[in-house]
Amino acid sequence: MLRLARFAALAPALALMACAAGDPLDEELPPMGDFRLAHNIVVADNMQQVPPSRNATPEEWEEILVAEIDRRFGGYEGDRLYHIGIAVDGYSLAPPGIPIVLSPRSVLVLSVNIWDDALGRKLHEEPEQIIVFEGASPETLLVGSGIARNRNEQMAILARNAARRVQLFMLENPEWFNISDAEAAEALGSVEALAEAAEEAAAVEEAVDEAALGN
Repeated sequence: MLRLARFAALAPALALMACAAGDPLDEELPPMGDFRLAHNIVVADNMQQVPPSRNATPEEWEEILVAEIDRRFGGYEGDRLYHIGIAVDGYSLAPPGIPIVLSPRSVLVLSVNIWDDALGRKLHEEPEQIIVFEGASPETLLVGSGIARNRNEQMAILARNAARRVQLFMLENPEWFNISDAEAAEALGSVEALAEAAEEAAAVEEAVDEAALGN
């Protein structure tokens, strides 16, 4: 069991983490210039499961990722059509483990391609590989994601975080969408801050693990 003093020392970080781990779909979406979503394609036929993991089918990953990409990008009404293509390379959905001592984390690995419809080609040579983490929340810290969340909840969180990571990649290339320098800098900073907040949440989880193992 965690010593009370150590847990108390982590309390401020836990409070910040509770805010950082919110649903990214509640965020105010940044400007995307000319962007309008055309085709949204996800394939998962060649994905690999990384143990330990709960099971999920290619069809399940395709369905939830398509839905989350649509929800994040479907509201943009720019003057130019773009396609988002995603291949699911691998995943791990944390199964129930021993609280604190063994709490596997969920992860999703994607290869992303952005296409310009008018140009009829991809906007970058190599697929952008994106690694997405589930992140932590107050309820997962002491019992782990595998106990606090069911499989569908884990997939939903990973898919939502993936949509944000895809947008971050796109905002790193504002020339593709004719985004002004000022808008691009503000939007990129906002999305990067959210990504960093999610990483800090994972860091707090690791601190709790280390504190427990140090007893």
